[in-house]
Amino acid sequence: MPRYRNSMMINPQVQEALEGVREAVQGEREDELFYDYLISVAPTREDKEIIESIRDDECRHNRLFRSIYKEFRGMEVSTAGEEIFERPKSYIDGIKKALFGELRAVEKYMGIRRDLPMGPYKDMLFDIITDKIKHSVKYNYLFNLNSSKNLVAMNRSPVQDTSKFTPDDWVRYITPLVNRALLEAKAGINPEHLYQEFILSGVLVGLGKTPQEAIEQVEQWETTGESQLLAKSKMGRSYY
Repeated sequence: MPRYRNSMMINPQVQEALEGVREAVQGEREDELFYDYLISVAPTREDKEIIESIRDDECRHNRLFRSIYKEFRGMEVSTAGEEIFERPKSYIDGIKKALFGELRAVEKYMGIRRDLPMGPYKDMLFDIITDKIKHSVKYNYLFNLNSSKNLVAMNRSPVQDTSKFTPDDWVRYITPLVNRALLEAKAGINPEHLYQEFILSGVLVGLGKTPQEAIEQVEQWETTGESQLLAKSKMGRSYY
């Protein structure tokens, strides 16, 4: 092992990052079965192609994680042990599970990236995190698309009744806002503007607008200059 790699191995942060990398590779077979299930029950060709593209990205991520682990540890990640696949109750439940799994992965992988040494490893994690954010947007699209179809099929209005929402219902409902905020944070939007934009959107959702209507309203206030404070805060940019 090169001296640089050897010196990094005694760094507790790097050790913690490598443990996160190992955990990311674990469950590989379960993930494979999960994607096979979603593709098999996807109702349209479009759905299948979207999930297939996500699966292909995940296979590439797995190879990258394995290469990082082997680079530092000098050995392959061990994936020994039986993996149990729990079949979702339905296609839409599977999409929901995948969506929240992607969002959890973003948080976890940001921690791994933070603990890795400067260089190509951080770049690899940045690419993987970016893919994860894109995946969450795609899953959110599939979730909303198929939820709307189910409502129409049941002869109900696609307008969401939020009067009896539980806290978890609200969390799921504002997922489009969360996804949008993650993307804008990655783009380097000034944090002050980001907080103003999405807290204001949340207020509008509470007043009865859908998440999409809320963000469109806030953007309209910003672009037309109706809100001078929003326009002003957007001028600043933050990078990390």
